[in-house]
Amino acid sequence: MTGGGLFVSFEGIDGSGKSTQARLLADHMRELGNDVILTREPGGSPGAEEIRALVLQGDPDRWSAETELLLFTAARRDHLERTIRPALEAGKVVICDRFADSTRMYQGLSRGDLRAKVDRLHDLMIGLEPHLTLLIDMDPGAALTRAKARATPEERFEDFGLSLQERMRQGFLDLAREFAARFVVIDGNRAVDTVAADVRAAVSARLAVAVS
Repeated sequence: MTGGGLFVSFEGIDGSGKSTQARLLADHMRELGNDVILTREPGGSPGAEEIRALVLQGDPDRWSAETELLLFTAARRDHLERTIRPALEAGKVVICDRFADSTRMYQGLSRGDLRAKVDRLHDLMIGLEPHLTLLIDMDPGAALTRAKARATPEERFEDFGLSLQERMRQGFLDLAREFAARFVVIDGNRAVDTVAADVRAAVSARLAVAVS
């Protein structure tokens, strides 16, 4: 582990509950005495938050998939330099709501066959994977309903509709099989507390850290 730190990411389709689960895990680990950084992508640093507004707001066709890939990678690089890497080197726990796997899906799969370019850019500019990735798997229709109910300005990807959600769900499940050593798939179609208990169990089992 980088500098003794621990890096956990949450992934899933829009509305799957991953942001809630990331927050609950961070709160729980802080209660146990861990020094925790809870962050998100796109975002997590001042520069990356500015890019977040560009990619998550506006018309669905505002950017091509190729342009999105460059914007997301730029945001991730700033996030890595200013937030993630310093925290890991200081021995902290970093819990991130989305990381590179979302780019592998949303830009690499959903809007063109760009996966190879996503991976090349990641290797060149980022070069870091989480120690553990928790995929909160949820029915796409229910997740989209939940996501749209939030009524925030950041609904550009939700506006692509149910077909994107369905492709992304299957894509994430495929990705979990591809990177089985670091992925754990958790059923998100249940009560929040039940999902949170499974999240804590997965962290404890995979990373040999006390979270309960």
